[in-house]
Amino acid sequence: MPLVIAMDGPSGSGKSSASKGVARALGLRYLDTGAMYRAMTWWMLRAGVPVDDAAAVAARVAEPVIESGTDPDGPTITVDGTDVAEPIRTREVTNAVSAVSSVPAVRERLVALQREIIGTGGIVVEGRDIGTVVAPDAPVKVYLTASEEVRAARRAKDLTADPAASVTVTQAEQARRDRLDSTRTASPLAKAGDAAEIDSTGLSLVEVIEAVVHLAKERD
Repeated sequence: MPLVIAMDGPSGSGKSSASKGVARALGLRYLDTGAMYRAMTWWMLRAGVPVDDAAAVAARVAEPVIESGTDPDGPTITVDGTDVAEPIRTREVTNAVSAVSSVPAVRERLVALQREIIGTGGIVVEGRDIGTVVAPDAPVKVYLTASEEVRAARRAKDLTADPAASVTVTQAEQARRDRLDSTRTASPLAKAGDAAEIDSTGLSLVEVIEAVVHLAKERD
């Protein structure tokens, strides 16, 4: 199949920066599936839906219109035509997204959208279940990880506008999310059996990008 690079891994592992860099290096499109789940979560919160009530979430899942741009130099995410790139990165959304993304109806709808965007390929797709569920036939699969401390520090840096987002607090919230994401029934966070694992703890962004590009060229 045309080149599809599936980039999975936990929060703070560096998937977004690496995926965009790989897409630029290889002239591919880019899709952040996590942003789609965050967008759905943002909409549920705005609509007053109790996110811990799976039935309530499932009942409203078809309502929001979620659109994702695929330009690695300027990826976009909108809900009902509203740019939500910034509000979906708040702690409120971060701490609620695991509950919403665990609802089978949410995953069914968004996986269908993701596969539609992937289409005939030529894309780097990042998430938690790309190599296992969304694009199991992707010729290049990467599982990107890093130590808990490094991941928490990266995530806290992304949340600098929130004074409560200390590294310690972020690491505790991250551990909770990791646990929820890896134990959920619907498409849990998991490394595909044929994925190459890259630990980015001691690597620079450039080194991670180079490693993935090398894998892509090896398997092209």
